[in-house]
Amino acid sequence: MSKIDEQLFSAHEHALEKEYELCPECGSELSVKHSKHGGFIGCNNYPSCNYTRPLVQHESIETQVIEGSVCPECGHELAVKSGRFGIFIGCTQYPSCTHIEKQDQASDKPDIPCPECKTGKLEHRTSRFGKSFYACSAYPKCKFIVNYPPVAEDCPSCGFGILVERKGAAGMRLECPQKTCKYKRPL
Repeated sequence: MSKIDEQLFSAHEHALEKEYELCPECGSELSVKHSKHGGFIGCNNYPSCNYTRPLVQHESIETQVIEGSVCPECGHELAVKSGRFGIFIGCTQYPSCTHIEKQDQASDKPDIPCPECKTGKLEHRTSRFGKSFYACSAYPKCKFIVNYPPVAEDCPSCGFGILVERKGAAGMRLECPQKTCKYKRPL
C-alpha cells in the first residue's frame, strides 16, 4: 500500500478531463467542461472560440412526414418530430404554424368542469420535471390546479365542485382538495 503512485490521483491530469480532439472551428484542443446543466465538450480557446457540443450524443430522429395527414390550422402535412420533451407530432411548416397534436392519455376519463371558473375543463398536464398535475384549460384566465386525479363529485362537507383520488396508508381514498375542508372517505 505504501507504493501507490500519487500521480494517478492528481486532479489536473484526470483521464476524463482531456478529449484530445481538435476544435473544428479554430483548431485548438477540446476538453470536458462542467456547468450547472452537466458536462459538455468545449474549446480550450474559449473567449475567442465558442464551440461546444454535448458530452453524450443523444439519438435524434429525423423528421418523418406522415403521408395523408393534414394540419387543421394551415392545411400542410404533419410530421413526427423530436424535441426536448421527447417525440411529438407537429406541422411541417413550423416557424409559421405552431400546431402540435396532443396525446390523449386520459381519453377514458370524462371531462370534469373547473370548480373555480366553471368555463374550462380540468386537463392532465406534465411539469418540466415530469410530475403529473391537473389544470384548468382556460389557463391564463383561470389558474386552478390540483396535484391528484380529480373526480366529478361535489364535496358533501363544503360543497366544492370536485374531489381528488389520493393514496394513503389505508389505501385509496377520495378527499376534498380545499385546505380548509377535512372531508375524506375510502374509495
